[in-house]
Amino acid sequence: MQRRNKMAKYKLVCFDVDGTLIDNVKFSWNIFHDYFKVDMERRENARNDFFNGKISYLQWAQHDINMWKEKGAKKEDFLKAIKGLKLMNGAMETLNELKKNGLKLAIISGSMNILLEKFIPNYNELFDDVFLSKIYFDENGFITKIEPTEFDIEKKAEALKLIAKRENINLKECVFVGDYLNDLKVIQEAGLGIAFNCKEDKLKEVADVVIEKKDLREVLRHILS
Repeated sequence: MQRRNKMAKYKLVCFDVDGTLIDNVKFSWNIFHDYFKVDMERRENARNDFFNGKISYLQWAQHDINMWKEKGAKKEDFLKAIKGLKLMNGAMETLNELKKNGLKLAIISGSMNILLEKFIPNYNELFDDVFLSKIYFDENGFITKIEPTEFDIEKKAEALKLIAKRENINLKECVFVGDYLNDLKVIQEAGLGIAFNCKEDKLKEVADVVIEKKDLREVLRHILS
C-alpha cells in the first residue's frame, strides 16, 4: 500500500537519462556514432543545420540513425557500444522509494530506449510517462523502425507541462533531475530543479539544488522532506 503523505510538496519527479540515471555517458547518441565510426563531417553538418534552424529535431535524428543503418548496425552492436556504461549509483533505490511514497515518475530525455532496456528492464512499469527516442529491431537484429522524441533541448519543458496538465499537477509540484544544458529550460520550469552530476555552470546557476556526489539517493532528502 502506498504511503503518500497528504501534504506532500511534490507529486511528479522527472529524470534525464544520460549522465543522470545512467553513468559513464554524456550523450548516448555520440557513443553510437563513435562505435559505428560514422562520417564526422556529415554528423557535424546535420547538427549545425538543426541548431541553425534549417532542419527539425526529428529530421536531425532521422539523419543520424540513417548513418547507423548505412553501417549495417545491429542490435548486438548497440549493446556492445554501451557495455562500458552502468546504472547510476542508487538509481533503483531512489526510483523505488519515490514510487513507494506515491509520486509519479517520468523520463524526459533525448536518450534511447535501448539503454533503459539494458539497465532498467522494467522501466515501463516504474515510470508513468516516458519521453525518449525509440529504436526497434527485427528478428535478425537490424533496425526496422525509429521513433525519435521531439521533446529534447528546449522542448523538454513542453513535455513537463504536458504531463502536469494531464495529471492536474501544478508545475510547483514537479521536480526535474538533469545534468546538462539541454535541461536548462525544464529545470527552470519545475518547482524543484536539481542539477545532478553536473559539469555545466549555467545549469548549476539556475538549479534550486546542486548535487555533486554521484549517488542518486541524494535527491531523496530534497524531494521527500
